[in-house]
Amino acid sequence: MKPQQKVSVCSCLAFLVVALAAALKEKEKEQVLWSMSWLDLADKDAADSASSALPTQTQTQPPLNLMVPLTLIDSAASKGAVCLDGTLPGYHLHPGYGSGANSWLIQLEGGGWCNSIRNCVYRKTTRRGSSKFMEKQLPFTGILSNKAEENPDFFNWNRVKLRYCDGASFSGDSQNEAAQLHFRGQRIWLAAMEELMSKGMQKADQALLSGCSAGGLASILHCDEFQDLFPETTRVKCLSDAGMFLDAIDVSGGHTLKNLYAGVVSLQEVQKNLPKTCIDHLDPTSCFFPQNLVANVKTPMFLLNAAYDAWQVQASLAPPSADPRGLWGACKSNHALCNSSQIQFLQDFRNQMLNAVRDFSMSTKNGLFINSCFAHCQSERQDTWFADDSPVLGNRAIALSVGDWYFDRLPVKAIDCAYPCDNTCHNLMFK
Repeated sequence: MKPQQKVSVCSCLAFLVVALAAALKEKEKEQVLWSMSWLDLADKDAADSASSALPTQTQTQPPLNLMVPLTLIDSAASKGAVCLDGTLPGYHLHPGYGSGANSWLIQLEGGGWCNSIRNCVYRKTTRRGSSKFMEKQLPFTGILSNKAEENPDFFNWNRVKLRYCDGASFSGDSQNEAAQLHFRGQRIWLAAMEELMSKGMQKADQALLSGCSAGGLASILHCDEFQDLFPETTRVKCLSDAGMFLDAIDVSGGHTLKNLYAGVVSLQEVQKNLPKTCIDHLDPTSCFFPQNLVANVKTPMFLLNAAYDAWQVQASLAPPSADPRGLWGACKSNHALCNSSQIQFLQDFRNQMLNAVRDFSMSTKNGLFINSCFAHCQSERQDTWFADDSPVLGNRAIALSVGDWYFDRLPVKAIDCAYPCDNTCHNLMFK
């Protein structure tokens, strides 16, 4: 091939890449996830990898996000507050300033659960079970961003990301000596709160406990405990992002997620730390489901959830174990490929979610943002939290809706119409 031809071909390829990027952005702004396991989707890192898979021009630019270093909790070992492998737990803290100097936002990291000795042993060889494998610094984006144009209400607060390394939403308290496993999520929660109080959180006049996915479940479980840390004069609220995991029937008629939760609760002795208001009349596994918890949380809470939660579609409704013939494969990968009966199944799931939050939504202190998207974790990603083309309900982006609710500017009970009416979604697709 002649040099001129090479240049021409390269130019055409470059043009095609740019055109593809533009087309992808216009096509419902769908994020393409490549070769991703269902467990990986349970946190922001999966969503980040979705963004990195897109052939956009921003890939070649240096990272502009604030990078915040990991701090290990040295005092945790003496309390037995350790990760699955016995290493110290950790967090990332970026100090607040100005009007936010005495305001604190705690973000509980997500990342699925482990429900058996075997997968907990595997988990302790990853960042989800050992601080040895945690990133030494993390980007703070979305609700953790330090830029007013990206995070208008919380940018100058003290913002903390508490790392997740116990596998039971910060709620277990047991151990397995034979497998050298430490199930100490509740102790990690307590040790982290004690550490942060000593770092200045005890002086907080405003505090928000948030979390994504398994961390969103943890923010529900620990919400009232969080409020109890502060005097009545402190404004304390909680945000659960993608934490409304439902005890739903899967496509085979089984209860995939309930079976998973039963293993988590039993193995890690979670029942010790579940709310008495639930344990008094339901079994411990049922009390690990938010639908049986949220109406009894006393502290003001905001539920942010996609009605067709992408993780639950993949891992709870139509996992391979419930779909051995792969009849849901195309639909799970791309909702546009679902047939009419599959769409109806997903609409029934949405209806179950709306029923699950009905009593919760009756309280004036609570807030809701349930959009009809195929998404998961929308507060930590900048493109879904607050950007020019962010998802909106009632012309309000998620960041503004959460702020309106937190500061009592406006009541927020935003529930989307059913799919496919919302064209502002950033839907997740799988390949």
